[in-house]
Order: sequence, then C-alpha cells, then structure tokens
Amino acid sequence: MKPDRLKRYSLLQELSSRGVRMTGQRKVLVELIQESEDHLDAATLLERARQRDPGINRATVYRTIELLKRLRLIDELDLMRLNGEKHFYEARTNVDHVHLACFECGKVEEFSSPLFERLKQEITRVNGFTIRVTRLEVGGRCRSCCAQVRTPIECGEETCCKSLKNLNC
Repeated sequence: MKPDRLKRYSLLQELSSRGVRMTGQRKVLVELIQESEDHLDAATLLERARQRDPGINRATVYRTIELLKRLRLIDELDLMRLNGEKHFYEARTNVDHVHLACFECGKVEEFSSPLFERLKQEITRVNGFTIRVTRLEVGGRCRSCCAQVRTPIECGEETCCKSLKNLNC
C-alpha cells in the first residue's frame, strides 16, 4: 500500500518529454510498471506484458528496464531478498521512502516521513555529500503478523511489538 503523499511520476510523460522513441512493446511495459500496485520483478513484468502482447520477449523487458534505470525513472530494489536474489522495480516517487519488508508473510509496505527528508538534508549539510539515490529497506514483522503473536516470549524478538506501548497490534 502506498502512503498518500507518495506520487508516482508519469513514466510515459517523462519519456515523451525526453524524446525517447516509444514502440508499442515499450509502451506496454512502461504502462505495466506505472499501473502496478506491486513491486515487479522482470519475470512477472514479462508474464503480464505477454498477456497484452504475446510478442514481447525477455530482451525487450531487460532493455526497457535498463533504459528506465539509466534515465532514473524507476528504482531497482532488493526488498531484503525475501524472494531470493530477485530485483524488483517501481516507478520513482516525488518523495523518497522506506520499504518495510515482513520476514513472516513477505508483505512490503512503503513508509515516508519528513524525518527521513531531514536526515538526508543533515547528511548533505554535515558531510557536503550530494545525494542522488536513496534506498532504505527495513526488515521485521508487519502489523498483521504482530497481531498474531500472543506474547513477547512467543514472538522471540528482542524488541517485541507486544511489549511496545502505543502500538495497536
């Protein structure tokens, strides 16, 4: 689920404004990435693309992904390697965000906060470092999985969600 303040860039508009040639197959792939509520890996993208155009091949998928990465229009994510060595892709957003990956159920949530933006500003101010890419992934147990744990002992985590105050799990 995407937080309300995260807005995805329009990939088709960005590509058009940069003068990138848009073939029919490339358009299908870009639309799928844009429309997806999930973080897509290349195999899933290919599978969904072939439902719209059976002629799309693996090389077209990878070339399109590489183009979008080079233009900095999509992000490549590991997502805590929940599904092995796969890489996942999503259209960039107007605000950097954190991916919260649940080790129990595999769900990935997105979180954004003004505090994260302030941290980036502090890094730049203190270190004189110009940030071009920000990727932060946090692994643990989601609210749903926490709700299924009955006691902190059953949880087995050093800091159990059942022992934290003000957490509705």
